[in-house]
Amino acid sequence: MWSFKLKLVLWFALLALLPLGVAFYGYDTLAKRSETRRVDAGLEAGLRGAAAAYASRLDAAAGAAQQLARDPALQRALRGGDGGTVTRILSRVPGARLGDGPSSVSVVDRGRVLARITVDVPVGAVLPSLARGLADGDRLVAVRDGRIVAGGSGRLVLPPERPTRVPLGGVEYRALKTRPLPEAPELALVALASQQGIDSAVRSAERRILLALVLSLTLIAAVTYLLGRSIVLTLRRFADAANAIASGRLGERVEVRGHDEFAEAGRAFNRMADQLELRLAELETERSRVREATARFGEALVATHDAAQLMRIVVESAVEATGAAGGVVLGPKGELARAGDPEAGTERLAFPLRVGSSDFGSLVIASDTFEADQVETVASLAAQVVVALENARLHQMVERQAMVDSLTGLANRRSLEETLRSELARAARFADTVAVVLADLDDFKRVNDRYGHAAGDDVLTAFADALRSTVRESDVAGRWGGEEFALVLSGTDAAGGARLAERARAAIAARQVEMPNGDLCSVTASFGVAAFPESRELGEILAAADAALYEAKDSGKNRVVIARESIPT
Repeated sequence: MWSFKLKLVLWFALLALLPLGVAFYGYDTLAKRSETRRVDAGLEAGLRGAAAAYASRLDAAAGAAQQLARDPALQRALRGGDGGTVTRILSRVPGARLGDGPSSVSVVDRGRVLARITVDVPVGAVLPSLARGLADGDRLVAVRDGRIVAGGSGRLVLPPERPTRVPLGGVEYRALKTRPLPEAPELALVALASQQGIDSAVRSAERRILLALVLSLTLIAAVTYLLGRSIVLTLRRFADAANAIASGRLGERVEVRGHDEFAEAGRAFNRMADQLELRLAELETERSRVREATARFGEALVATHDAAQLMRIVVESAVEATGAAGGVVLGPKGELARAGDPEAGTERLAFPLRVGSSDFGSLVIASDTFEADQVETVASLAAQVVVALENARLHQMVERQAMVDSLTGLANRRSLEETLRSELARAARFADTVAVVLADLDDFKRVNDRYGHAAGDDVLTAFADALRSTVRESDVAGRWGGEEFALVLSGTDAAGGARLAERARAAIAARQVEMPNGDLCSVTASFGVAAFPESRELGEILAAADAALYEAKDSGKNRVVIARESIPT
């Protein structure tokens, strides 16, 4: 005869086997699709980056060809038929030659075309750098008319922009091909991922899923066995207690464990006093857990620096911990955050959110009644959120001091360098322009020597105000150091930067600053302008702007000078 425990284990195993089998099939199918889609996504992302990088190289080659075409020395050599000079000039630019090509440019002299210059970008030479965006183990090849011309050998015929499984050299690959490149219509790039790696990853996922299935079945069987054993023992205790009471031992009680149906029957079997004692013990345990969880949650608030989020968290936590109808945080200028219905309830509790000289308002919660431990919990939350708000205020103050010049209120040098570095990266990525303007007050030492450093600070502040009123909201003005200032102008070329610098120069020249002795002091400033892409690196563009500034100083001051355009060699 089968026992109750064994039958329970078998029934549970049968009930679990079917859904687990269905889940295994579904997870297996999902794993195959997921791995294939993951590889396809990686191929697509890497291929898109490779195509963009190659297009960028072709654009750079076209720009180099245009600069060579404008070179007066090359034009003279072509007019005079000086082949040696032409060869020497072309050798300065890798890939440069006379003739037509994807990036060819005409050399025109007085309306007459002297020659065509092309700067070649061999796809085979740049293919390794283009493949850096692909995953480890993936390959990148270049295809022309179905034939691999770089990165390997053989033929690859597949539709563009659609992942396809193809054989190559006796190996199966997952392949993705670009459409013909606009800059090189006869050429396309193909990214290849080993199909064997995909199949291996799928098999590994299948093994993990199968292992999880076996472990789940084992766990279900074990849990079912323990559950059956627990049920049998509970039924035996009930039978023993019933037999004892039937024999006259009325003081016998059933040992109550857990909160299931058997525990409910046991509590009904015992006296009401035992039930009440058990319930009170459980209630006290639950309250302790709530207080501890609330205290831990309050400690977590101390690490947060978002004041608005802190306000919202504290009012929601207070309402949840007390079961109140609603709550609101009131600041000096009105409501800051709310939860529930603060207007409901007959009682209200207000907790000030104040520390030292900082007053963040007050926390008000509403309910029909409040118990002492609820008041204690909300008071603890309010105390902790005040510390968190003060930390947030101090953190914001430190952040501002780290990025803003204390005298002028403009960005400091660290902030300017970070902004310029970011703008240069953005401009390089999106083929945009960035202008940098360095400005220096003329003869500023005379102001300090004649009127004192406090008057010099007033002049610096007036100059900062002039810059602030001149630049756009998207531009950044800052103090570079001493009496030198800088402007970072996004989306602006050198000419646009010069026009803005001229407005700033005129504004400061027209402004008069009152000195401590009543004199009206007028100052002028010199400006140097450089721009991307004429100067591409951070150090290069700053050096170019600085050189232009020194040229403005040497040319008589109170003027704007654009950096001389550098010709790459």
